[in-house]
Amino acid sequence: MRQADPMRIGLIGAGNIGTTLATILVRAGHEVAISNSRGPASLQAFADTLGTSAQAVSVEEAAGFGDLAIESIPFRAIPSLPGDALRGRILVSASNCIPRRDGEIDLEGLTHTEYVARQLPATRVVKCFNTITWQHLGEQGDTSAPLQRRRVIPIAADDEEAAQRVAALVASLGFGPLYTGSLAQSWLQQPGFYNRNLALWEAVTELEVAGRR
Repeated sequence: MRQADPMRIGLIGAGNIGTTLATILVRAGHEVAISNSRGPASLQAFADTLGTSAQAVSVEEAAGFGDLAIESIPFRAIPSLPGDALRGRILVSASNCIPRRDGEIDLEGLTHTEYVARQLPATRVVKCFNTITWQHLGEQGDTSAPLQRRRVIPIAADDEEAAQRVAALVASLGFGPLYTGSLAQSWLQQPGFYNRNLALWEAVTELEVAGRR
């Protein structure tokens, strides 16, 4: 597959996943703007460690920055995402709803990412980066490996062009992107692929056996 050209990516959330993403994105040649709920000053020192390709910004600025945004915030905070800044944009959602952490949230029968998309009806939502621990995200990307042998990172989306852009980004980080279906089918990503160190070819085989490709 075609590798992603260098992108400019806004990151909303600066926990383990967000800071790991910032680190590997910069390492892969992308530019990032990272944000959290505490404001840019709380992230300036971290951004400085990444060099000139990183900056600390507000959540609204990250949402509107560059080519796409990635959120990795607690699921209970999803309604706080800035809908106006994300209007018409691609938002990658890396969050999972974990009741013991987030409390009971009425998903109204929706998958986690359908719920995100309902909160942001004018945004092109893509599910990705929710099946891998931050440690593995930081360590297991290998751009020298053949695509089929890389650690799989599944993608779900209703927007084909958005899914393709995110797949190219995943590949640029040394992982194997796998489209698993629409947002309604994104339940396959958890628990189906959560924290499973599968190569892309193994994951494709599982989907074929399950009759889901």
